Amino acid sequence: MLRLLLVLILVTLTPLTTEGQPGKVWRIGFIGDFPGGPLIQAFEQGLRELGYVDGQNIVIEYRSAGGTVERRPPLVAELARLKVDVLVVGLTQGALAAKNATTTIPIVMVNVADPVESGLVASLARPGGNITGLSRLTPELIGKNLEFMKVAAPRAIRVAVLSNPTNPGHLAMVRNSKRAAERLGLELRIVGAGAQNELEGVFSIMARERVSALLVLADGMFWVQRTRIADLALKNRLPSTFQNSEHAEAGGLMSYAPNSIAPYHRAAAYVDKILKGAKPADLPVEQPTKFELVINLKTARALGLTIPPSLLLRADHVIE
Repeated sequence: MLRLLLVLILVTLTPLTTEGQPGKVWRIGFIGDFPGGPLIQAFEQGLRELGYVDGQNIVIEYRSAGGTVERRPPLVAELARLKVDVLVVGLTQGALAAKNATTTIPIVMVNVADPVESGLVASLARPGGNITGLSRLTPELIGKNLEFMKVAAPRAIRVAVLSNPTNPGHLAMVRNSKRAAERLGLELRIVGAGAQNELEGVFSIMARERVSALLVLADGMFWVQRTRIADLALKNRLPSTFQNSEHAEAGGLMSYAPNSIAPYHRAAAYVDKILKGAKPADLPVEQPTKFELVINLKTARALGLTIPPSLLLRADHVIE
């Protein structure tokens, strides 16, 4: 009887190994395209609001891909070897690298263009595997990008679409851009850059093709090179539209897209649910509900464009 009593006391005093365990430190892997910055700050803020503090009850292992596709797989493999409890990855290439690396570690993807077409999930409502998270649905927004560009630069009929051949998410976006261009009466030229050192050459091709406007698809490498791309577009006298507001802030003419920072704040809620026992297979992939039109009037003046008042009234943010 005494031995049984001692066993019961020991069981009672032993710390729990499930949700709510005092002293439990979760390990989260995070792969982005750059060290530091507003995306990580938004993610950490979301975690703090849910009671998680890096260095206390969580440890966040940060890795930066620097906008380079080749760096993602080894970074994912490294975090998998560390046996992180959850892996947070941005963009289609990062999510695909994570999917190829592990079928057991829960993955929260952020800002993925089309997770169903990319083969990341079975459906948005029922992902079905170890991946869930947030979609940008950028392929469906291309029509609006081109519509706004046509209003801002009505003489721009021949439009170049800058894609990254290494980005699987761009396949659907290129198809959608062709359909939208046909509907709007625009001539489309598809040009590709898969590395940073290819950008100047791509703009030379555009000059030879005599394109009169530019649509840049959402991509990690393009995001890292956003100031350079905006400068090249301005140098070549090309009105440009983008799928991230940061491109317009960096000097592009305009952007129309969902906010790229807010999803990282929201990703913290997915991490929280998974750490509390939810399975990614049962967590629906969220879609954006708000889209922002940003217009850079400084760039418009440099290009000699007068933005119609009707378009300015629709803008969420106008850069003077």
